[in-house]
Amino acid sequence: MLKNNSGSRIRPAEPLSAVRWGLAIAASLLAVGNAGAADRVTGRAFATRSEVIATHGMAATSQPLVTQIALDVLKAGGSAVDAAIAADAALGLMEPTGSGMGGDLFAIVWDPKTSKLYGLNASGRSPKSLTLAELQKRGLTHIPPRGPLPVSVPGCVDGWFELHRKFGKLPMKKLLAPAIGYARDGFPMTELIAYYWDRTVPLMAMYPGFLEQFTHDGHAPRKGEIWKNPNLANTLEIVAKGGRDAFYKGDIAKTIDAYIKAQGGYLSYEDLAAHKSEWVAPISTNYRGYDVWELPPNSQGLTALQMLNLLEGYDLKAMGFGSAEHLHAFIETKKLAFEDRARYYADPAFAQLPLAGLISKDYANERRKLVGPKAAKRYDAGNPALYQGDTIYLTTADSSGMMVSLIQSNYRGMGSGMAPPGLGFILQDRGEMFSLKEGEANTYAPGKRPFQTIIPAFVTSHGKPWLSFGVMGGDMQPQGHVQILNNLIDFGMNLQEAGDAPRIYHTGSSEPTGEVMADGGEVFLESGFPLESVRELRGRGHAVGWGIGEYGGYQAILRDPVSGVYYGASESRKDGQAAGY
Repeated sequence: MLKNNSGSRIRPAEPLSAVRWGLAIAASLLAVGNAGAADRVTGRAFATRSEVIATHGMAATSQPLVTQIALDVLKAGGSAVDAAIAADAALGLMEPTGSGMGGDLFAIVWDPKTSKLYGLNASGRSPKSLTLAELQKRGLTHIPPRGPLPVSVPGCVDGWFELHRKFGKLPMKKLLAPAIGYARDGFPMTELIAYYWDRTVPLMAMYPGFLEQFTHDGHAPRKGEIWKNPNLANTLEIVAKGGRDAFYKGDIAKTIDAYIKAQGGYLSYEDLAAHKSEWVAPISTNYRGYDVWELPPNSQGLTALQMLNLLEGYDLKAMGFGSAEHLHAFIETKKLAFEDRARYYADPAFAQLPLAGLISKDYANERRKLVGPKAAKRYDAGNPALYQGDTIYLTTADSSGMMVSLIQSNYRGMGSGMAPPGLGFILQDRGEMFSLKEGEANTYAPGKRPFQTIIPAFVTSHGKPWLSFGVMGGDMQPQGHVQILNNLIDFGMNLQEAGDAPRIYHTGSSEPTGEVMADGGEVFLESGFPLESVRELRGRGHAVGWGIGEYGGYQAILRDPVSGVYYGASESRKDGQAAGY
């Protein structure tokens, strides 16, 4: 099955039949002839626009009005963290198909005062009153994607206040005011968000509170329609006035508790009251002279680092972007890294994670030997203990040099469908990511953080900030991170071209939920790759498909280490915007 940009399944992924292969050839031929949106005078043919370049500040988000909110905060003297908080709060209103107060948050912050990166894990834990035995007693083989059972504690709001406590300058009332104003007065709905919202309504309509709070008389807001959410405005005002405890220990928490229990769920007031975020040290690997930083598990950022270690052994530049050799090397190294992801990644408070081994160059060198000229049907997870030593995306930047890489999500589209009355947001369904098989790293347990797909990224060069970026979209995220860096470092693209270039998405048998795909999985190639490469991949044994919507969503800010000038880029596949001043 495929996922859309918010992680939702959109259609089966089957190996190509002869008829579909013929259609794929026709589509590829058409794609080659229409690789660019327009005939540009400069840059690559597939580039949609130039980079945004500015000196004082920059913001890149998936909604243009939100980008303007972030810039307004920067111009008012706010820090990059202030701008990120204001933007994320507004995205919960304007893009609830992928974010909101009911979800989790991760962030990486470059602090120019200390010349150091800080990582925040603001993900929530499973209900303490729900046990693995209870889930198994219900005959479940996996936690369902919607309803009360997959709901875990929402970490977003605590994440805002932790970031603000450490790096904020303006008061939280001022940061939440733009979202509150738009929630009361309304704003016009954008095209892609309207599309995903419309697809979600039939899935959520059965749950109390959803239709009343998230539709116009039963239908999703359409492109250009004014959308208001007065309930969310009220909730944000309560949080702005009362702080994070107003969310986790006040009437909001009591409303969530009563609603979830009425739906037969387990998330409780006590779970919310006990929640806290965790400051963590980002982890890194060096890729061709650049230090690439991700957050450690329970997130999947380590996957991108493992893939980069594996790909470093190939001369991608000599292979050429989009060649069969390039695509084959990417697909096979992805398979290797994702096998380890499925076996080892989990909440480190509950599982022994061989982090140093998984991230080591020696381990990558050994694993790379498994890659042959043909597509592998599968790889087994490796044994990194052999090499063990001591054991929605947005980005902002300000005039001081602070840069923020922030990602936040409800998981599958609009989350669980659980919309507590009067609050104006939906609770996430991140608990679906747990395994129900006993003895695995990510097996369900009370009070445990589930495996997380959402990952912010950062790159430094010679100890200085170079790139803050992310790619949204389930298991596309680490694949997207690697492709962006390959495009920039190996293939010499600029920041906008790196996001506009056609992408690869491979899906296989390493789903954390245990979903098994066909042997070897299937690779989906976006329009623009040469037909010759598609033919050769098929000749190597790859099942090649095509699709729309599974290639993620990208935002990025790059800082010139000499001049300090910011370059911004925004995803051409989304509604968003990069802007600076």
